[in-house]
Amino acid sequence: MAGNSEVVTIGVDLGGTKVETALVDAAGRIVVSRRQPTNPEKGPDAVITDIVACVEACLGEAGKTTQGLGVGVAGQLDRTGTLRFSPNLGWRNVPLKVKLEDALDIPVVINNDVRAATWGEWRHGAGWGVDDMVCLFVGTGIGGGVISGGQLLSGCSNTAAELGHMTIVADGRRCHCPNRGCLEAYAGGWAIAERAQEAVHANPQAGQRLVALAGGVQQISAATVTQACREGDPLACRLVEETAQYLAAGVVGIVNAFNPCLLVLGGGVIQGRPEYVSEVERLVRENALQTAVEGLRIVMAALGDKAGVIGAAALARDRIGKTV
Repeated sequence: MAGNSEVVTIGVDLGGTKVETALVDAAGRIVVSRRQPTNPEKGPDAVITDIVACVEACLGEAGKTTQGLGVGVAGQLDRTGTLRFSPNLGWRNVPLKVKLEDALDIPVVINNDVRAATWGEWRHGAGWGVDDMVCLFVGTGIGGGVISGGQLLSGCSNTAAELGHMTIVADGRRCHCPNRGCLEAYAGGWAIAERAQEAVHANPQAGQRLVALAGGVQQISAATVTQACREGDPLACRLVEETAQYLAAGVVGIVNAFNPCLLVLGGGVIQGRPEYVSEVERLVRENALQTAVEGLRIVMAALGDKAGVIGAAALARDRIGKTV
């Protein structure tokens, strides 16, 4: 635990189901944290009020002051800190930065949740000391972040590194975005579940173990597929093998495009089956440009589900520190 004299920064990981708030010291260590349901149906103002209460409670518990607040939120943000759209929260055009600054009277830095997690892995996790790296987080959906020359890429309209929405199959499976054939539509958690359910409908006999584990066809999830494959179920293992191939197809494009020294794989799907890391690495080394893989390492994320809150706090520390 940091000394009481140290000024900490606050990180908030704001998702569709939970909000995590933490005080984080300069070494990336969590001093105190709180987690609560988001309840987005209450509306933005009620959720923001809950965040403010958590921030104040954490500061009070630790007996500390803070130089600023960093927020990672699932959605697209403009450069003013307005949340243009969050499918997970169901919000549009919410001036999140302004509302939080008005309520707390401290500087606020807001970024996409996966880019915040990328910053966390770079500053305090698997990417420490590497100035050219890509993070790919494979959970229910797929998102990414790119550090190039020690800078977090943001893009023209602040939505860079939506790596889950690169096309890997032309006119392929329908994604939740307007496109077809996205990486997420094949290897995201929701897509693994969807592919598994379709496979069971096509061959109910082969899908008996998946149905038994899940309790029904519509209850089959990515975690069900992983568990059944661990038990040696042939259908589940085929789905897992295909998922590794789809992930590798996306990573080949990422590696060829950005030429990172390090590619970090994280998120619930990867945490649930770490073998994906070595499988993807083998396929990428076989299929990417030779020059792109010569100096490449592919590793698992180090911070787990704390990457978002640690990264949000680190972004606040780094960005606010440059302006004061």
